[in-house]
Amino acid sequence: MLDYEELKLIWWLVIGILMIGFAVTDGMDMGVGGLLPFVAKNDNERRVVINTIGAHWDGNQVWFITAGASLFAAWPMVYATAFSGFYFAMMLTLFCLFLRPLGFDYRSKIDSPKWRYNWDKAIFVGSMVPSLVFGIAFGNLLQGVPFSFDELMRVTYTGSFFALFNPLALLSGLVSVSMMLLHGATWLSLRTDADVAARSVKAAQIFAGVLVVCFSLAGVMIWQSVDGFIITSVIDPLAQAQPTIKTVTTATGAWLNNFQQTPILWLLPLTGLSMAIFSAIFATLRKGGLAFTASGLSIAGIILTMGTAMFPFVMPSSSVPNHSLTLWDAVSSETTLTLMLVVAAIFVPIILFYTIWCYRKMWRVVTIAEIEDNSHSAY
Repeated sequence: MLDYEELKLIWWLVIGILMIGFAVTDGMDMGVGGLLPFVAKNDNERRVVINTIGAHWDGNQVWFITAGASLFAAWPMVYATAFSGFYFAMMLTLFCLFLRPLGFDYRSKIDSPKWRYNWDKAIFVGSMVPSLVFGIAFGNLLQGVPFSFDELMRVTYTGSFFALFNPLALLSGLVSVSMMLLHGATWLSLRTDADVAARSVKAAQIFAGVLVVCFSLAGVMIWQSVDGFIITSVIDPLAQAQPTIKTVTTATGAWLNNFQQTPILWLLPLTGLSMAIFSAIFATLRKGGLAFTASGLSIAGIILTMGTAMFPFVMPSSSVPNHSLTLWDAVSSETTLTLMLVVAAIFVPIILFYTIWCYRKMWRVVTIAEIEDNSHSAY
């Protein structure tokens, strides 16, 4: 039987895995949508691009829903505080996410260039804005979010929407966008042919370079100028959630402490950087499967780098550091975590198996000839 400490650690890992699953699957869709105006030069080519994800985009969003539901159930304080602090950013993201399915379903229903052009813009916006906002949100987490709790554990947020757009947050947004665009480009290089595939290879080369530069700059900034958070009091991992009783201090470069204490963890950012480079190399060599796998590993390396750097913090507070939320004190009860783990052990493998099965059954290279032969049934 797992104790409370083990359950807290397991759910930190599970939520991390779900976020990686979302970034690799739905992030691919966002990357494809973001590349739509650039790798496709006419309507048939744009339909080729859209149909590479046409059978999968809605299923991929299951990872997003699952990650959000798990966050709500496992870390309810984090969920509530995040939506209080990032409310307008979250609403903007949700509105843009609504545009993507509408664009996929409606753009080819009417044979009108203006109609299709406008929906293509909606797909682009619905893909790029969430990618940017997610990156900006994580950049703000690294700097701490201005919130605190009162004696009744009611949260007060003192920041503003425009304060979210600071230099590190914007750089993190560029990391997120370039990461998604690289992943989308490797997918298109694998699933298309002719001119679309050639342009996708070029896009993979460009955005791999952007990702490496931006991720490296973000690392230097975190090391040199960003205050990390450190718990200085004794934590009881078996205790019930009480996020306001610990003592927290800050120090420049402290987010690198976990890497310095356990040097093998440097493999995580190294994976993020090296796999992005290998992804571009494999795409250039027209090894689409290897390029796509490498870009997925790059995403995993980058997300794990951030999670490891912040461990055990989940949502640090810049207003009152002692009120920062960690995986030890922002969680649900032991019973809740146990029940959720049983449910996750059953349903996550089912989702994974079904996803793999769908990709295998519907695998093909999408061509212009296919679109022309199925002009009324294709997206």
